[in-house]
Amino acid sequence: MTNKQLYAQFCESNPDVPLFMRDWWLDAVCAGKQWDAFIEKDANGEICAALPYLFRTRARMNYIVMPQMTQIGGLWLRNDIRNDAQAVKRVCASLNEQLLSLKLCYYYQQYPLRSIAPQAMQELGFKLTKRITYRIEDLTDLDKVISAFSKNKKRQLQKALSLHVDRDLSVEDFYRFHVQCLQELGKQIRYSREFLLVLERKAKRLNQCQILAIRNADDALLAAAFLVWDQHSMYYLIPCYSEQYKNAGASALLVLESIKLAREKHLSFDFEGSMIKGVAQHYKQFGSTPTTYYGVEKYYRWWFRLANAYNWLRERRMR
Repeated sequence: MTNKQLYAQFCESNPDVPLFMRDWWLDAVCAGKQWDAFIEKDANGEICAALPYLFRTRARMNYIVMPQMTQIGGLWLRNDIRNDAQAVKRVCASLNEQLLSLKLCYYYQQYPLRSIAPQAMQELGFKLTKRITYRIEDLTDLDKVISAFSKNKKRQLQKALSLHVDRDLSVEDFYRFHVQCLQELGKQIRYSREFLLVLERKAKRLNQCQILAIRNADDALLAAAFLVWDQHSMYYLIPCYSEQYKNAGASALLVLESIKLAREKHLSFDFEGSMIKGVAQHYKQFGSTPTTYYGVEKYYRWWFRLANAYNWLRERRMR
């Protein structure tokens, strides 16, 4: 049995594996690309840790990076060793040896929230980058949740009283609307229609996604969001808003309706992070709590860093 098959079995028997690390999610977001997993077993031959990864090769350079639309990856640890610092260090040392077998030029993954593995990887020579996502953990008292909204967001909700939510927007229409919203801002979409169709089909089969849309009295589409969830959290994965209706309060209503859906399912709500200052400020105004997680990075070849810098400069000149 391959590591990939073993990892699929591990996910099936461990429902607490986060959405973004589950085998079906990786099948969807890595469609047409190569993903695999490193497996670590305990003395009894049971899987105690796993590191799924997207493996890429370009110009004979091997590297590991995060797939599209995927907040976290990296090392997942079985519950009984998750907070055992010595056990985590042993697992990380073993998995580091497995990473070396890939003859990588570069490695980058964003590890799960509250994981202590990044610190163990840092001791092995990896660099850590602090990242922030914004979460609302307790949704049981909706009035209390709304009371934590900023005055600005409450004013926006007052403006949105004439708007209504639509739960029947198709994935095709959602994609077209997202393209339109970005065009209004002079931007281009960064994922393909086919990518979203595959992701939606797999998530819908497991009842782990929903598209919410906000419309006005004329039935015009003002805002929409593609939501996904696991057993613990709902993620505000792809929100989009029409610049034409930016003062209608639709963006605030979209968040509120998304929070209500998460509450219906007894989940916490995760804004799916943003390191962009303006977006982060928007999420903070909903009373969310900043939560830290870490990017874990290593350059194995100095010239890969130079190649990255060259590509970055080239992309900027072409904008």
